[in-house]
Amino acid sequence: MIDVHAHFVTDSYVREATAAGHAHPDGMARWPTWSAAEHLELMDRHGIETALLSMSSPGVHFGDDAAARRLAREVNQEAAGLAARHPGRFGFFASLSLPDVDGALGEIAYAVDELAADGVVLMTHALGRYLGDRILDPVFAELGRRRTVVFLHPTSPVGWEHSALGRPRPMIEYLFDTTRTVVDLLMTGVLERHPDLQVIVPHCGGALPVLADRVDEFGKMFLGSPEGAGVIEQLRRLHYDIAGPAFPRQVPALLGLADPGRLLFGSDYCWTPPPVAATHIAAVDTAPPVDGVGWRSLTTANARRLFPRLAR
Repeated sequence: MIDVHAHFVTDSYVREATAAGHAHPDGMARWPTWSAAEHLELMDRHGIETALLSMSSPGVHFGDDAAARRLAREVNQEAAGLAARHPGRFGFFASLSLPDVDGALGEIAYAVDELAADGVVLMTHALGRYLGDRILDPVFAELGRRRTVVFLHPTSPVGWEHSALGRPRPMIEYLFDTTRTVVDLLMTGVLERHPDLQVIVPHCGGALPVLADRVDEFGKMFLGSPEGAGVIEQLRRLHYDIAGPAFPRQVPALLGLADPGRLLFGSDYCWTPPPVAATHIAAVDTAPPVDGVGWRSLTTANARRLFPRLAR
């Protein structure tokens, strides 16, 4: 398999994030540990050929643009080094210093052209700016021009102090924030203005499979959706990973919205512990095939189309 939703952390990143107030990231008890050796051992055990690494929430911007640019460069260079030291096993999505647009544009050019990044990772909002915010449009214009893959990753929503009710935000707030930012991209016309964007939505699309028709209806009746393709058509253009407890309920719901050719495998390691990742992978392997094709073959073929360098 090819794993498009896999994470790494570095000691220096954890120190910086902790100093910025993220000792319990997104309400979790602690930061995970990560090493290339342990990750490769998990990959070998479960038949994962390549993992595309990314930094998870809370991203790299903790309030200071210059510090965010430096941290983005640091983690991107570390990821590129991992890919170089383990050819064919690791790739990566580059982190950007959003909402610092100028810094992000510079890092896209450096990470893609110099470091050979496989794409970029964007948190669902950047210090409270959701992805449909007009200030971010130059970034989407550049990513669309380059046809760079955009991997979305959720973070704690604005106002989590009230909505999470003291529970870890990855449990449900991540899914709602993913839904919120994709709907914002739809309602503000970002996906229509930049049709060459290649977007991966995580965790089976969050709540999108069950809310898509409702969003479509409100867009048409009350919100004056932008001209062009409708909500359902635009959502069907996106890619979706199946990280998390995807079976037995989430994937069947997603298949009501997305074509099977748009689905990708994700382990969510190292934030998902190895025993839980093993349970998720076992569910993938025992799930009913789609049109006679097993999920390993299906998601791997889809990933090779989206990432040509991984094609054999």
